[in-house]
Amino acid sequence: MPITPTYPGVYIEELPSGVRPILGVATSITAFVGYAPIGPEHTPVRLASFGEYERRFGGIDRESEMSYAVRQFFLNGGTDAIVVRVPKSDAERASIALEAGIADGADTSLTLEAISSGAWGNRVVVDVDHAGVADDRFNLTVTELVSGTTERFVDLSTADDSPRFAVAILNDADSGSRLVRAIAGDDGADRPAAAGTQGAAVDFDGVDATKNYDLVIQPDQPRIPDPNDANETIEAVDELTVRAISVGERVPTTISGLAAMLERKINLALADADGAAGLAVSVGPNAAGDGLRVTAATDPDVAPTAIDAAFTITSATPGGDVEDGALLLGFHTDDGQGNEADAEANVGRYTAAGTARLAQGDLTPGSDGTTLPETGDLIGSAADFTGLFALERVDLFNLLVIADATRTAPGQPTTLAANLDSDAVWSTALDLCRRHRAMLLIDPPPSAVDAERALDWIEDLGTKGPNATAHFPRVRIPDPADDFRPRTVAPSGTLAGLYARTDAERGVWKAPAGTDARLGGLAGLTTVLNDAENGRLNPLGLNCLRTFPVVGTVNWGARTTDGADVLASQWKYVPVRRLALMIEESVFRGTQWAVFEPNDEPLWSQLRLNLTAFMQNLFRQGAFAGGTAREAYLVKCDSETTTRDDVDRGVVNVLVGFAPLKPAEFVVIRIQQLAGQTAS
Repeated sequence: MPITPTYPGVYIEELPSGVRPILGVATSITAFVGYAPIGPEHTPVRLASFGEYERRFGGIDRESEMSYAVRQFFLNGGTDAIVVRVPKSDAERASIALEAGIADGADTSLTLEAISSGAWGNRVVVDVDHAGVADDRFNLTVTELVSGTTERFVDLSTADDSPRFAVAILNDADSGSRLVRAIAGDDGADRPAAAGTQGAAVDFDGVDATKNYDLVIQPDQPRIPDPNDANETIEAVDELTVRAISVGERVPTTISGLAAMLERKINLALADADGAAGLAVSVGPNAAGDGLRVTAATDPDVAPTAIDAAFTITSATPGGDVEDGALLLGFHTDDGQGNEADAEANVGRYTAAGTARLAQGDLTPGSDGTTLPETGDLIGSAADFTGLFALERVDLFNLLVIADATRTAPGQPTTLAANLDSDAVWSTALDLCRRHRAMLLIDPPPSAVDAERALDWIEDLGTKGPNATAHFPRVRIPDPADDFRPRTVAPSGTLAGLYARTDAERGVWKAPAGTDARLGGLAGLTTVLNDAENGRLNPLGLNCLRTFPVVGTVNWGARTTDGADVLASQWKYVPVRRLALMIEESVFRGTQWAVFEPNDEPLWSQLRLNLTAFMQNLFRQGAFAGGTAREAYLVKCDSETTTRDDVDRGVVNVLVGFAPLKPAEFVVIRIQQLAGQTAS
């Protein structure tokens, strides 16, 4: 604000410069939409490497065309991807109700369901403990067994008016679980029953050094039978006896020491036991800190009958006979059938795999389903932001790849999958790209196996425009999911990586084609084209992939689908269109400050200054044709572009023009033989 001098001296006032730099936006953020077996559904996920894709979406899957496209993108120089997973239409989410007790009919404290559908949810196990919390609180540990991802949430409550309400904590968008989401249980339900076997207080004085102590493990303990149902039977369980403490062995004198010793001995015995492969046991202090808590869990795909375990520690005479009912250190269960003595037994961990047991209520095992995404699934719903419309939530993307749009039928490599309408997908996708100033990479159908069929396809393609580009033929890649045997896939993922690499090395104004536009990770092309065939397809706006000696496989075309010669479009070439989109998006974002500013010469001069600086920077990088700035670009904003009527209507008009660098698509060299020349 202006300074008002009040005393003799020197005053310093900082004035705004009027310079508001316009930064060029990214040009190669690539969005992928398609099927993956795991991962968030219909949710854009930003990735910087294929390793991240493997962690979030499961990596290469033979049913997922998108997984191969993403891999090819990063192999060919891509660095920034946005992935939207579309699940199978009949996939199921794994879910399980955690009950407040082990008896039948106990209230449901909390229901957990996998964050997305798929069989992967069966590999999520949940551990509930009450260590270090009040009587109405609990701790929750969620583990995905394959990746080893573990989340822990402490001091949770089932009361919806509590600041530690489990549903609010787990479902928080920023700090909540990335594996499960929570649903409130029955009104007034107590906290979930703790997992594992809870021992009573340890009495170290009760150890008899003249006896051996055995630990009896009863895996897969069944639900407590209904005493009113005489016909209900309990399935048999196999017992495993572990010699935990031998005669004369020193017993630790602390809870933690005893827990560590028992855990080590139990797991050593389980490693050698028949049918116990994959069963792991954890022993630690109980909630009160004066006894033991034993839990067991395993991958249900490895040992589905050994998920849970009840434990009984008994004493034996030196001769080895176990004394019935003997008790070690207050840790004991009576008969393994759910009847409690000095310890309380529950499932080792809660899981949706298998059937409900003990404090597990209603559950639904996760399922991948059998029906891959069809046309409607890929397009999705604008109202629900699903499928392609999930990208409406994305701030910026530049390229769009939908490899699933040309998925082949099982066992028929030249036939489009049933219930897939590629043109309908391309049409919606192109409209989306127009709104987001992005480019759509259109893949050829599986039936385009030669130049003649490719000619028919590109002529009949209903989705054409300056914001789309098409390439032919499909490519062959070594399949890491099939001993690296060649597999035919859509070329769009590979081309998107090439576009990104070219942008980084040369700039968006350089055509992503030519002898330096090599395509990596390929085993070959489905169709080998010659110059004559290339010459018939290129004038129709279909970019061809070619293989040349020494050079290898390259992209040999740089036209948009508006690039057919007969159309004479100003957006004939991919680099021209992509440069225009980049300038448009950069200017759109970089001039937001001008909204609501006084619409007169000071504003116009600021706009001219900032836009000229932006365009001059591009000119210095070689983005425009012309030897001087005057020949290369134009920025005009004055009383000629903005009339008094425009001012009255609140409109300021800015004219930005540029001279595009068009690729030297045809290089003509004229050679003349000179003969009979004589000196004059």
